[in-house]
Amino acid sequence: MKARLLVIFWLATSLAVAQSGYKINFKIKTWKDTTVYLGSYVGESTVLMDTAQVKNGLFSFYGKKTLPQGVYYLVLDKNKLFEFVIGKNQFFTLETHASGYLKMDEYVNNMVVKDDEDNKLYYENIAYNIERNKEIEPFIKTLKDTTLKEDQKKEARAAFAKVNDQVMAHQKELIEKHPSLLTARIMKATQSVHVPDPPKKADGSIDSTFQLKYYRQHFFDNFDLADEAMIHLSQPLYQEKLKEYLSRLFLQTPDSVTQAVNELAARVKSNKETYKYLVWSCMFLYQQPEIMGLDEVFVKLYDTYFASGEMDYWANARLKQTVKEYADKIRSCMLGHKGANLIMQDQHLRPQSMYDIKAKYTILFIFRPDCGHCREETPKLVEFYKKNKSKYNLEVFAVATDTSMKMMRDFIKEFKTPWITVNGPRSYIKEHFSKLYYADTTPSTYILDDKKIIIAKKIPIKQIDDFLTKHERFLQLKKSAAANATKGTGH
Repeated sequence: MKARLLVIFWLATSLAVAQSGYKINFKIKTWKDTTVYLGSYVGESTVLMDTAQVKNGLFSFYGKKTLPQGVYYLVLDKNKLFEFVIGKNQFFTLETHASGYLKMDEYVNNMVVKDDEDNKLYYENIAYNIERNKEIEPFIKTLKDTTLKEDQKKEARAAFAKVNDQVMAHQKELIEKHPSLLTARIMKATQSVHVPDPPKKADGSIDSTFQLKYYRQHFFDNFDLADEAMIHLSQPLYQEKLKEYLSRLFLQTPDSVTQAVNELAARVKSNKETYKYLVWSCMFLYQQPEIMGLDEVFVKLYDTYFASGEMDYWANARLKQTVKEYADKIRSCMLGHKGANLIMQDQHLRPQSMYDIKAKYTILFIFRPDCGHCREETPKLVEFYKKNKSKYNLEVFAVATDTSMKMMRDFIKEFKTPWITVNGPRSYIKEHFSKLYYADTTPSTYILDDKKIIIAKKIPIKQIDDFLTKHERFLQLKKSAAANATKGTGH
């Protein structure tokens, strides 16, 4: 399953809305008769929500169902034009004009809002920021001047900081005056949390964990995860917040991350839209994670929210089956779990069992003989094998994915592979190897220990030496710790 698949499924089911309607009128004096579209953001993607016909510069979007609150924009001739907000009030008028239909600044500068406090605040804030940006331009120019020394930039830095403080104070005032307006909620959502200095303990020392704990506890003070509008912003802030929170503030293990996700999900469960979006976003995040082994989070979340039926209120049978298939592929070859045995024919048509390998480490190398990348990586593995077979006490069990025995034999001969090579489809086991060891790309590499526990997966050939060196060091430290513990107990 491609990463994009999750986004497609989400867009097909994400626009559930309430039943009260909307009518948004536009008057753009310079426009000729044409067709215009209403665009919306959904996370990192966009979607067209409505269509209108322009007559003498006048047009309206209207419907019986209330639109999701968020940032919207107009689309004309496949070009995205100016943005505006749609909050609780969904009956208002926007009037503007520009000398050309792509003159974005002119649309904004000439905007007149009628019957909507949210967009009045939205455009007033834009105008305010434009003025402040004009003020800081000379200061930025000075600060970027590489011919000046740092002490010569002192005044510019102070002036820049003063304007920045003015902007922050302005935003704070707007947020306090209009807490329920979408524009103010967006402003608040973009503000970072202030972390105080750690207090001193009774003995005068400082708690080194205080700031991390505080930041974790207050991370979402300014960002309401249960506010559906946060899903529909021009910047994918919802996903960015989730990723930062989960990747920076917790131990990067499947159990730790999964627990953190579950706690967040419990906080937004009262809002069905944000509930499904948060769970789905986290599954997307750990579908193909940056850190090896964290794909187990995807499996755990599938079990909790999909296999259990918790997401049945929006997930159809097709989606559930697709997610199940992907989760099962990961489940069969998770780190820390025993890998399944593989028994296939070698080039001499003899059965070879991976479990028969008695080495301390087994490198499972899944390749396709005519795969260009496999042909690039195999010589590197041959070199590594010859240099380190005895050092690490390792063996390679290579599985060719193509049915052609001739192609496999030619591959062995060409690259002079000194290890066990078998033909994957010519198998003596019930399940196809691809259901036991997920290999969406070739080559795919797994490392198993002497008990055939998977200790690494999808690891590049060039990183195997470094990984095994660190793993050996870890085993030695673990052994020493166990020995010290035994001494401490007197045994």
